Amino acid sequence: MPVRPLLARCGLALLVLLGAVLAAVGGVSLGGAGLIGVALAAVVAGCVGAGIAREDGDPHRSPLDTAWRCAVWTVGALLLLSGGVVLAGAAVTGLLVVSALGLLLTRWAWRAARAEAWAAAAVTGTPAAAGDGRWAHGLSVQELGREWVHSSAALAGARDLLTRQALVRRRQEALDELERRDPAGFARWLESGATVDSDPAEYVSGDPAAGSEAA
Repeated sequence: MPVRPLLARCGLALLVLLGAVLAAVGGVSLGGAGLIGVALAAVVAGCVGAGIAREDGDPHRSPLDTAWRCAVWTVGALLLLSGGVVLAGAAVTGLLVVSALGLLLTRWAWRAARAEAWAAAAVTGTPAAAGDGRWAHGLSVQELGREWVHSSAALAGARDLLTRQALVRRRQEALDELERRDPAGFARWLESGATVDSDPAEYVSGDPAAGSEAA
């Protein structure tokens, strides 16, 4: 396995462990009455999430799935906050929460802007929207990987049918080119649990700009 995905998984495992410790401390500190309050908050969050998903009408997001996700995130967030207050104090915990929210909002705004740019590019006649796949031949593996990752956010936010079709076609052409460059590396990416936000370029090698194919 490449070093970067391995380090990312180790870091994620460490964060999960630290989060579990904080949540455990928070749960113990809340006591019975506090845990009942957390459960009620989770139920409310689940109902609100289910209602939003039902109104949104997205076929890829069921109300039931949204409800339990909202409930789980609510329980986790409240337990982490409680554990943070116990171990670090209210002031430090509040500062960390504000900082985290700021980072999340900044990331969301950046991704939304990128998604709009990619969605616009899919329907304005750019080379990547030509539909014949030739545009992908001149890109490096890293550029094709970014194409996949960035267009994922654009596809998630696109509502227009023509835009979605253009994005799906472009994403498929990028994957076809990556598989052509390095079938074995592409297969490793799939076996690793390929997702919409995982970069296949971390597994695929070969760059036509350098005049070589992956072995």
